[in-house]
Amino acid sequence: MNSATDSKELCRTEAKVYAGFVGIDWGDEKHAVSLSMAGSHPIERSTLEQTPEALLEWANALRARFGSGRVAICLEQARGALLTGLMQYEHLVLYPVNPKTLARFREALYPSRAKDDPVDADLLLDLVAKHRDRLRAWEPDTVETRELALLTEQRRGFVDQRTALTNALLAHLKAIFPQALELVGRHLGNRLTTDFLKKWPTLESVQKASASTLRDFYYGHNSRAEQLMVKRLELVKTALPLTRDPALLSAHGLAIRTLVAQLEGLRPFIEEHDERIAAILAAHPDGALFESLPGAGPALAPRLLSALGTDRGRFPSAASVQCHSGIAPVTEKSGKSQHWVHLRWSCPKFVRQSWHEFANTSRRFSAWAAACYQELRTRMDHHEAIRKLAYKWQRIVWRMWQTRQPYDESRYVESLKKRGLMIYSKLNTSPPL
Repeated sequence: MNSATDSKELCRTEAKVYAGFVGIDWGDEKHAVSLSMAGSHPIERSTLEQTPEALLEWANALRARFGSGRVAICLEQARGALLTGLMQYEHLVLYPVNPKTLARFREALYPSRAKDDPVDADLLLDLVAKHRDRLRAWEPDTVETRELALLTEQRRGFVDQRTALTNALLAHLKAIFPQALELVGRHLGNRLTTDFLKKWPTLESVQKASASTLRDFYYGHNSRAEQLMVKRLELVKTALPLTRDPALLSAHGLAIRTLVAQLEGLRPFIEEHDERIAAILAAHPDGALFESLPGAGPALAPRLLSALGTDRGRFPSAASVQCHSGIAPVTEKSGKSQHWVHLRWSCPKFVRQSWHEFANTSRRFSAWAAACYQELRTRMDHHEAIRKLAYKWQRIVWRMWQTRQPYDESRYVESLKKRGLMIYSKLNTSPPL
């Protein structure tokens, strides 16, 4: 039996399983809904409000109408309030699709690209009723894994906010108080910096403090190196202000205090995220697997774990991980001559970033990864070399994830030796990173 026949047979089999099909075009307050019963063509159109009460009433109405039959629902998002609200009903089977999938399907049928919510709901209905063999039903992972995925992505967002705040703070300090960079160091988001600038946001204010007061401050923040202490105290004593313009001092001083307050308020919540992530990772059945990866550490190990999840059937091969994460490139061919290989654009960007960052970090902890990177750099730029290194790592991680065996550097290096790969001969001659 060929693939086309297999596909048609699958659709006929599922048509008997699903009693109805629904396409929902998401809206902030109301959703456009298109519904059809299995085996019938008329489409029933309606709207659904985004409230828990409305979702409950609608889900119960479907249960009463279709009895024990399940309903397949296609919607345009993989995460959000609508998906969250519907996933609790066991008689609803959700098929989330990438927004680009719907957009391209719409363009194929409506070249004008005119967008209309009821039309999009009809298209989503058409996708789930006729092409669900190409879609994947939503199967939520374990509670711990889903929480870990959300926490790691949220943490990264807050860290990005901290970076933006520290960059803004750096600009204001350079405008009126450049000496602060030597008095507090370059890590402007830490507690020493925020406490220092909260007390002394300008050079004039810190020069009014006594040497003993400054010593007590630094000692209280575990900065006790005597040579650095003397250097800082001497700088406070002899430094000249960059400007005495009261307009600049007042405006930039206020901005410095504002940014310091935001950094100070953000810090405990990033720390709370770190604590919660560490607790979940320690208790997770797959936690030890990803903690064994060289250089993964407390930041990247949970990100890689949540990228793969616990369902071993979700990624049946290493290639499926490489494609899903966007690490594997895309090849486009047109005619006999045009051949274009480029980065995969449609992918979960945070997942791709996680693999990229892990591969980059692994160079400092894995001899073969360092040697592989150095060899790749002779032929390509840094980022392409890191992507190719991540591509290799994904095959290794997928295998250890499938077999539930922690990573063993010596075992992998021995396998390189047995296979007679050239990279093995370079392990001991790779320059330090």
